[in-house]
Amino acid sequence: MKLYCLSGHPTLPCNVLKFKSTTIMLDCGLDTTAALYFLPLPLVHSPRLSKLPGWVSKDGAVNLEKELKECSGRVFVDSQPEFCLPEKELLDLSTIDVILISNYHCMMALPYITEHTGFTGTVYATEPTLQIGRLLMEELVTFMERVPKAQAATCWKNKEIQRLLPGPLKDAVDVWSWRKCYSVQEVNSALSKVQLVGYSQKELFGAVQVTPLSSGYSLGSSNWIIQSHYEKVSYVSGSSLLTTHPQPMEQSSLKNSDVLILTGLTQIPTANPDGMLGEFCSNLAMTIRAGGNVLVPCYSSGVIYDLLECLYQFMDSANLGSTPFYFISPVANSSLEFSQIFAEWLCQNKQSKVYLPEPPFPHAELIQTNKLKHYPSIHGDFSSEFRQPCVVFTGHPSLRFGDVVHFMELWGKSSLNTIIFTEPDFSYLDALAPYQPLAMKCVYCPIDTRLNFHQVSKLLKDIQPLHVVCPEPYTQPPPAQPHRSDLMLELQPPPMAYRRCSVLGLPFRRRYERIHLLPELARSLVPSEIKAGVSVATVSAVLQSKDNKHVLQPVPKPAPVPPSKKRKRVTEEPPEVLNPKPLLSGAVPLEPFLAMLHKNGITEVKVEETADGHILHLQTEDVLIQLEEDATHIICDNNEPLRKPGSELLCG
Repeated sequence: MKLYCLSGHPTLPCNVLKFKSTTIMLDCGLDTTAALYFLPLPLVHSPRLSKLPGWVSKDGAVNLEKELKECSGRVFVDSQPEFCLPEKELLDLSTIDVILISNYHCMMALPYITEHTGFTGTVYATEPTLQIGRLLMEELVTFMERVPKAQAATCWKNKEIQRLLPGPLKDAVDVWSWRKCYSVQEVNSALSKVQLVGYSQKELFGAVQVTPLSSGYSLGSSNWIIQSHYEKVSYVSGSSLLTTHPQPMEQSSLKNSDVLILTGLTQIPTANPDGMLGEFCSNLAMTIRAGGNVLVPCYSSGVIYDLLECLYQFMDSANLGSTPFYFISPVANSSLEFSQIFAEWLCQNKQSKVYLPEPPFPHAELIQTNKLKHYPSIHGDFSSEFRQPCVVFTGHPSLRFGDVVHFMELWGKSSLNTIIFTEPDFSYLDALAPYQPLAMKCVYCPIDTRLNFHQVSKLLKDIQPLHVVCPEPYTQPPPAQPHRSDLMLELQPPPMAYRRCSVLGLPFRRRYERIHLLPELARSLVPSEIKAGVSVATVSAVLQSKDNKHVLQPVPKPAPVPPSKKRKRVTEEPPEVLNPKPLLSGAVPLEPFLAMLHKNGITEVKVEETADGHILHLQTEDVLIQLEEDATHIICDNNEPLRKPGSELLCG
């Protein structure tokens, strides 16, 4: 059993598990942090960005003025943002049988895998994961297509040139694997390969069964159990024990795992989500009271539901009930609707509201009372209905594309305004770099509800897997806090760590296989009791293996030869079918065996005791016989006439 690691990002995993001749991809996350090396894509012309100077090396030897621009001491690529794909060269991705998706953030690379590698398998995901994943992909495509870039920048990727560039562009890794965004046609084709599954619904292919379990992180998010009759692998990715809007995490089914593959822990282990929510609300209220606007860069699904619910309760108590909220995204309407209709995937408290009937989320009431308005973009109705001070939720959290770029240019020059970062996927300092110098206030309140190290240590003690496999960063303290040994996994035995392009041999062997007997063969067996309650029977049969299923069938009888008057050659006679010899089991007893050798004229025998049994040296014949608990070996040099009788003596 092997694990191929195709992604270096712990929370955007892409691994391939080879298990019982089945090849299973576990998630296909897309690393969008590569977009931070690019200039923002403004929706309307930006005089500031258009006037940025091009980059030329100090000695003038390298001139990339058309590809690279300087801003506040940093260099950015001036072309459409690109993303870092999972590794495609480590193994043949066309051999993948199935892709298991744990949540909608971990499927964003799916079109690159299914449409460009010869993939012919099936993708398994829950319905909310599919539908919200589709929204996020369509939103990403829209962000890119509505601000097309005429030129593509590739010269800077040359190794000789890249090493001359200033940091952090100089240190960017795997730049030749970066790709532009896919098309909506590729999205539709990729998602047509998805087969929907429900929690605890067992899917079988060959002898491997896969089962999704609620992970508690987002709508429809799943952990996966992959098991055969005798082996069990658990895949835990993006899980949460906090009480938020999704169904709670299912833990008991993870017990008794031979191997547990762990990924997708919190990116902010020192930040408490409840504390961050409190800071978010207080900073927002402070800005609104001072007459400023609040910009919240966010994804169009996920934490935004919890933020809106928190603000719904907070704004009235803070006497800010008249402040308008705007949610701007090409998929804003669909996202808000989906959150209300996937009732069976919500926590019990929100499910019960559906039967009252009440909407499970309060943003339905905010929309009805015009406190929350949603728009596909800043153009159209928004420009005529927009009023300040206000709170705007929009994407993309990287600040490189989407409507957020317009608000950064619009509000960045005033210290009355505030940008509040709640998504933990991007460094907020790197996100702000191309907008410097910036007058608006910046607040970092990352809200990550995924498991922290304390929670995951307690979970692993409860479910007790035999072996744990995890990304390398989880096995050592954060580089910025090398003394914090509590921010790493300390387990016995130590976890197996992986990084991008690693290939791990997982530490257990398949010891047993289930084999079915055909009824007619079973009826022919004659069991013999060897001790109370234990019987054995010898069987001679043909083993047929197909689709990872094994069946013992009776040995076929030779076809009868029709009588003939003509004389046949000897070689044409049907082969004689011999009755099978009885099969023996157990260790060879030493003293009776020596007596039998003596009886057959072999008297000079030197006996040596070993850790596994005995070695007999037949000195005259120059033969060694190794007697071990589970094997017997006869070692002789071109003495075939003696080897065969020797083996017959061993069989008694």
